[in-house]
Amino acid sequence: MPSTQLTFSSRAQHRAWLETQSRLPDGFRVGTARLEFTPVEVPKPARMNLAILAVDVPTPSFAAKFTRNAFPGAPVLVGRERLSGPRLAAWVVNNKVSNVCAPGGVEAAEEVAAAAARLLGVGPREVLPSSTGVIGWRLPVKAMVEAMPAAVAALQSVSILPAAEAILTTDLYPKVRRAAVGEGSIVGIAKGAGMIEPDLATMLVYLLTDLAVPRDELRAALDEAVEGSFQCITVDSDTSTSDTVALVSSMRRPSPDPRAFREALARVARDLAEDVVRNGEGVHHVLHVVVRGAPDRRVAREIGKAVVNSPLVQCAVNGNDPNVGRLLAAIGKQAGRTGLPLDPAAVRLRLGGETIFEKGAMRLDPETERRLHLHMKEAELYASVPPPDGLTFRPPVDYPPHERSVEIEVDLGLGDGSAEVLGADRSHEYVTENADYRS
Repeated sequence: MPSTQLTFSSRAQHRAWLETQSRLPDGFRVGTARLEFTPVEVPKPARMNLAILAVDVPTPSFAAKFTRNAFPGAPVLVGRERLSGPRLAAWVVNNKVSNVCAPGGVEAAEEVAAAAARLLGVGPREVLPSSTGVIGWRLPVKAMVEAMPAAVAALQSVSILPAAEAILTTDLYPKVRRAAVGEGSIVGIAKGAGMIEPDLATMLVYLLTDLAVPRDELRAALDEAVEGSFQCITVDSDTSTSDTVALVSSMRRPSPDPRAFREALARVARDLAEDVVRNGEGVHHVLHVVVRGAPDRRVAREIGKAVVNSPLVQCAVNGNDPNVGRLLAAIGKQAGRTGLPLDPAAVRLRLGGETIFEKGAMRLDPETERRLHLHMKEAELYASVPPPDGLTFRPPVDYPPHERSVEIEVDLGLGDGSAEVLGADRSHEYVTENADYRS
């Protein structure tokens, strides 16, 4: 859950808050550009954004985590290989085309990175590429290289918000979080709305800090932060081919207390992770599941994921229907599939603070059902607006009205393991978005 519960009454109010979060740490610059191209695979005009996140002085202190999908994108392949390099100068990011399993994909990613490196006056291996968008399409390398000077010319050291906007695809709004630590700060941005079932993180995330944290410590801190945040979210149970979570230090501010840095990084990561779920494609409700009493943390997380990934649970929540039998069935399915020795008499379930199952029996009555429905309704981000054409569902808001969630608690009565998992409901808008994604 976010460290604070925010509410916004308008897009303008949300935008003003984003601007308060967006000041770049010392030693970084961000620039963006927009280009038009015609995809080889679908010959109709398309638009793409380029974003450059550059360090003023190439740094040895950088870290990244990448997807474990067996069909990784070319930028992931390049990034994995360059992660062992001595220094990082910049990340160059494009949306619209993910450069996954496209002919000549690695060469295309390297050419784009090299073009940025030439303009920045750094080595070609000091620039890492990232791409997000349609899988299987080829990068429009020529058009990207021609647009690169505009992105470099736009580099500025004030705000990360232009990059947060440039990396979006189906996202409704940009996502920015920050934390002050010692004499410096951590600022992060994230892109992601669909294909959210992390086997690491299904999204693009860039975390920047000016604090002088050595490479080994930085990478250990990122491992820890990812485990408690991006590894614990899902929207649709599909793991992307392009996942990247990067952390870069400009080394401009004094080294902070290690514990304070890890705690701040974990907080920024958790808040961004929930932002991604709340801004998921067609999401009306965020599901916040706390699992306790598991044999270990892994089992607790698997039970939580089983709940939030259940299509029946997702649909019931979308309709504000407290059909808690679906919750029970999802937990039982996961336990039965994995051989977890559940004793129903030891299991306790709560929804919205209401005990709905204990000592092997449901605890339901008309008044409890009414309160459960109200809890779901209050957690709803927006209600569906019937489309005039009967086909195109559009969310009525393009900002997060609040940060409330459908609260689910599960106690398995088997041990001390626990985990928190965030998921989302399933709506008409989600189906429409993904049926029309390329058109």
